[in-house]
Amino acid sequence: MHHLCALDDVVPGEGLRVATVSPPVAVFRTDDDEVFVLDDTCSHQDASLADGWVEDCRVECPLHASRFDLRTGEVDQPPAKRGVRVHRAEVRDGEVWVELSTAAPNLPPGVTAGVTTATGVSA
Repeated sequence: MHHLCALDDVVPGEGLRVATVSPPVAVFRTDDDEVFVLDDTCSHQDASLADGWVEDCRVECPLHASRFDLRTGEVDQPPAKRGVRVHRAEVRDGEVWVELSTAAPNLPPGVTAGVTTATGVSA
């Protein structure tokens, strides 16, 4: 598992971009204090989902308003047509840890990134 941040670094109802893994991820903390981790880049165009609006366990992309489910990564509002990866998050002693998905990321056209392996090395 990878350490991402302190839980207190994530404001409830908002997201936090973490670029210590590649591609970067976004940590979301709901008003109910649930924590979710998704790939931070919208699958439609290069925009940070951490800068989006969080409501009803969904994040809305700040660029073109596509919405992604924080639990599944599925998109339910165009123009994005593909979801984003979800990573298994765990909070231990006030710190957010993540097990990164091994699935290929759904990055937008023209955006490339190495995928961080389980050993923390970019492939």
